[in-house]
Amino acid sequence: MSQNLDRYHRQMLLPGFGEEGQRKLLGSSALVVGCGALGTVIANMLARAGVGHLLIVDRDFIEMTNLQRQVLFDEADVANAIPKAQAAKNKINGINSDVTVTAVVEDVNHTNMEKLALGGYSEGAWAGKPVDVIVDGVDNFETRYLANDCAVKHGIPYVYGGAVGTVGASYAVLPHTESGDAAWETAQTPNATPCLRCIFEQAPPPGLNPTCDTAGVIGPAVSIVSNYQVAETLKILTGNLDRVSPTMLNLDLWANTFRQFKVAKAYDVGDCRCCKHRTFEFLDGKFGSSTTTLCGRNAVQITNKEAAGGKLDFKEIGKRLEAHGTVKLNKFMLRADITDHGEPYELTLFTDGRAIVKGTKHANVAKGVYAKYVGA
Repeated sequence: MSQNLDRYHRQMLLPGFGEEGQRKLLGSSALVVGCGALGTVIANMLARAGVGHLLIVDRDFIEMTNLQRQVLFDEADVANAIPKAQAAKNKINGINSDVTVTAVVEDVNHTNMEKLALGGYSEGAWAGKPVDVIVDGVDNFETRYLANDCAVKHGIPYVYGGAVGTVGASYAVLPHTESGDAAWETAQTPNATPCLRCIFEQAPPPGLNPTCDTAGVIGPAVSIVSNYQVAETLKILTGNLDRVSPTMLNLDLWANTFRQFKVAKAYDVGDCRCCKHRTFEFLDGKFGSSTTTLCGRNAVQITNKEAAGGKLDFKEIGKRLEAHGTVKLNKFMLRADITDHGEPYELTLFTDGRAIVKGTKHANVAKGVYAKYVGA
């Protein structure tokens, strides 16, 4: 890996950065959970800044509607049905050869979250080494709570972000840790901040939390939130912990409002099950789900625990599905257009046993399509 720092000259001029900070970046690693609207900007900017290893994880593939805001993708990626994580790696390889990118095409859940964070999917010199930060690029609170659990348990900073409609929010968690279990130096006060569950004890009930499906999303809101996340991440990775904001950013571009909510006392006044009781319910799988409605997609993801970790025989399944519609497959996935009871569906299968059924928001309908054409 080249260590010529000339390309980073402009950011090395910044106070608290310099050559030392740049070399810290090149020796650091970041886990980017989700590579959609937020994740593509995050991965792009971290790569350009020179973060040495990016572990990018995403379960999904690219659609034309993604291109409005997902900056690492283009129409060729859509036509070739490239998974988002792999497409991001392909683009970053041409942006910065200093950066090692590991692309993981999987759903992030309680069975693999710790493996991802602790180096189980890393390559080369990074293998077996915990990441230095977890950056949120997902669209649901279940995965965010999962990442938060992992961050607190292992003392890894976590940078939350979310955007929908014209609004967005971001916040950096520098977790309180038990003595001796921190994976990052100086994890304790005065820099430690409340975790996500200190602030949001529970996720909003289904139907009450706006999604891309119900509210849409404007690209600039995504870009502002994700770039703010990157700024906080760079502070963490260069050791400028005193510069990490103790407040939560909240913005609404249509209402022209930018607010910083003071949340620092949430740890002291609350009784957080995660931070204080060290009960990691999402990481333990207590609150995991087997189906997920995908934001803005009119689609349901099904996690098949029986097939998880195995390899589906795409050729055999493809032969069976050809009688029902057009089939397209590559080494990453199989996609078939199916009409069932007069209703059109797009069924996508991944090698880790997951399926995405597009054409419905109802889990029972998606499960029925899966059972009929793939198997129970």
